[in-house]
Order: sequence, then structure tokens, then C-alpha cells
Amino acid sequence: MTDRFDCFYCRDDLHGKKYIKKEEKPVCVRCFDKFCANTCTECRRPIGTDSKELHHKGRYWHEDCFRCSKCYKPLAKESFSMKDDKIMCGKCSSREDAPRCHGCYKAVLPGEENVEYKNNVWHENCFTCYQCKLPIRSQSFLTKGEDVYCAPCHQRKFGKHCVHCKQAITSGGVTYQDQPWHSECFVCYSCRKPLANTRFTSHEEHAYCVDCYKNTVAKKCSGCHSPITGFGKGTQVVNYEGKSWHEYCFNCKKCSLCLATKSFVVNGEDIFCPDCAKKL
Repeated sequence: MTDRFDCFYCRDDLHGKKYIKKEEKPVCVRCFDKFCANTCTECRRPIGTDSKELHHKGRYWHEDCFRCSKCYKPLAKESFSMKDDKIMCGKCSSREDAPRCHGCYKAVLPGEENVEYKNNVWHENCFTCYQCKLPIRSQSFLTKGEDVYCAPCHQRKFGKHCVHCKQAITSGGVTYQDQPWHSECFVCYSCRKPLANTRFTSHEEHAYCVDCYKNTVAKKCSGCHSPITGFGKGTQVVNYEGKSWHEYCFNCKKCSLCLATKSFVVNGEDIFCPDCAKKL
């Protein structure tokens, strides 16, 4: 008579049947699935004898349930890592630990071109000019508040602009009447000669070189008939009945006494001191 070989749980005869040893005790397939199977960490169902079982650090999974918790990629034959009790593929693990782009807020992965500025990081294509929206890459840049600008946009938006041509002044320039000019735009109103670093004067809001002011704008002295420019000797002017004189030319016709601060008498085109006027 053959010895009995029974299931530890249901006592069914196991001769000629498939069975599993559990702690050195024979168990039929049905009882194993019911009483002994491990529970899958992912789906929470038993891992029966008809399924391939994977385990890691005291936890169990069906082969098909062993997937990346982020992208759901099967990991049975792939490298993986654990983070906060979650399984992740290498790529998702890198994303999880990677710094976030300050522009798009996506992960900046190792090896990706990036820009670091003021303790923040950007993908290279996310570090763009606030004005033109183009990536700055290797260009120089400037900031205004929290905004980043490429040098040309910063100059156009915040730099000085020439009063004459309205274009940005990138270097040098001239300030006249509290307004900025390109050196090449600040020219004589008459002859167009550049006035930067030269003597000039103005008339009716226009700037003139000394020669053009003398020849085309300045009044002529009724005494010496030379231009009254305000330059050099004799900056004081005497005006009388529509005529003008250098102070040093406003003299008595007869005795040459300077009459700029004295009383005088006009006789025709000439001026006289009161004493000489009595002798006429």
C-alpha cells in the first residue's frame, strides 16, 4: 500500500499532481494561491502559482505590475531605483532629483545645456530675453528688476536715445540743454559741421559754430560793423532804437568817451556826450 502524500491544508492526495513546498510542507496549487501566495504591492492581488513573482526588500510584485511609478515602463529586466517607497526607472529618477528650470519648471537633466544665474537654473533655450524672447545663450545680458534682457534690447528700451535721430546712444554722445545727442548728430544748424568738443552758441533753439553764428545770425555793431557774438572781448552790448553796439564801441563821436553807462545825445547816425553835443 502506497503512503499517502497529502496537501498540508486540504489533505487532498498530491500523487501525480502539481504542488508547492511551503516551509517544507507540501501544498496544492489551490491552497497555495488561497493561503500562501504573497500579495502584489501594486495591484494588491495574490501572486498565484501561474504568475512570475518579483521581490525587492521584502515586497512582492507580479512581473507585469513591476513598473515605474512615473512613466509605467516595465522594469522586470531594467535597472531601477527606489524613492519614497516608489519604484522608478533611471530616467524618471533623474528627473525627480534634477533641479527645475526657472522658465518652464521642467527638470533640467544631467548633460542638458543650461544656464545658472542667481541660484536659479534654466534650460539654455528657456533663458530668453524678456523683450525679443530669443535665447540669450552666450550673449551678454542685463537685468531690470527680475527681467533679463539681451544687450541690444536693454539699450533700445532703457538706454539714452538721440534727440535728433531717435536711435539709441550706445557709447559716448553729447548732452546739450539736458538732452542726449550722438556726437555725429550734434552739428551746426547752418554748415552741418560737428560741434562736439568745439565752441558753439545757440539761437532760437538751434546750435551754430562760431563762424556761422558770426556770418549768418549775429547782429552787426553799428560802431565797428563787426558781428556781436558774445565771444572774447566785449561781451556787453548796448541796444538803442533797433541798433546795437559793442560796449567798447559805444563812444562819443567827437571825444571817444565811452557812453555805455553815461547819458548821451544822438545826432543823425552818430552819438555824442552831452558836452560835445553842445559844441555842435
